Amino acid sequence: MNWDDTRILLALSRTGSLRAAGRSLNIDQATVGRRLALLEHALGAKLFLRTSEGFVLTTSGEAAMTSAVAMEESALELQRRIQGLDNRLQGIVRVTATDSVAQDFVVPALARLHQKHPDVQVQLHSSTTFLSLVRRETDIAIRNVKPDNPDLIVRSLANWPVGLFASPEYLERRGEPMPGGAFAGHDLVVYQPYLDNNKGLHLVGEPITHGRVVTAASSSLLVRSALLAGLGLGELPLALAQNRNLVRVWPHLVNPNPYAMWLITHSDLRHTARVRAVIDEIVGVFES
Repeated sequence: MNWDDTRILLALSRTGSLRAAGRSLNIDQATVGRRLALLEHALGAKLFLRTSEGFVLTTSGEAAMTSAVAMEESALELQRRIQGLDNRLQGIVRVTATDSVAQDFVVPALARLHQKHPDVQVQLHSSTTFLSLVRRETDIAIRNVKPDNPDLIVRSLANWPVGLFASPEYLERRGEPMPGGAFAGHDLVVYQPYLDNNKGLHLVGEPITHGRVVTAASSSLLVRSALLAGLGLGELPLALAQNRNLVRVWPHLVNPNPYAMWLITHSDLRHTARVRAVIDEIVGVFES
């Protein structure tokens, strides 16, 4: 097996379809199908079964995947090590962050970076999906969950208190909620994953038992937008609510769990000049 064949095997096993595999490799699905057929012919074995749920590995395919994953890890380690020796302040750096953090912190950092190092190009991916640093899907990740992989370098960026907010228009129309009333008579904006956990949702320690959830959003940026639109009351980290037209309700109360932010990169990239430059600017914006 060569590395190109290995990439076809890995992509198809991870995505389950020719179209998705082709998209991940930047080739068309017909090419994926053709190269898979050539790979199966060369190995003399059927690697995938086509099912109603997509392509599924056969026993032979699972055995091939073991070798393919080992090849991928070796190739990625080689790439990281070579990049780690790169002292040029030019080239591409990939960064992933949530949309609110990307907008409020990473983009200002990139503006500062561009003034100093105009030949460094940043590909910014805004999503709550965790891209893999080990598989080189990104070079720098900003996350609110601390990883435990020993190959990753983790730096604390922030530990923000989380408060309750609403727009002036909402408060003028509905007034402030009564403490201890479980948000009776009030509309609420919540973070969708909190609802999914289904563990008795609270906002800044107050149960929402008597409130009405009118919007459940998949990101803190959408929560903020919904609050600004006057849809209800909701939680935000203080740093993401500041300088917005929002009023903090019950300022003496916070969510017992602060909003932590971590900057993560792979240890093999820590000496790459362009990666280091991007990290320094991001850290600088958070510190300021």
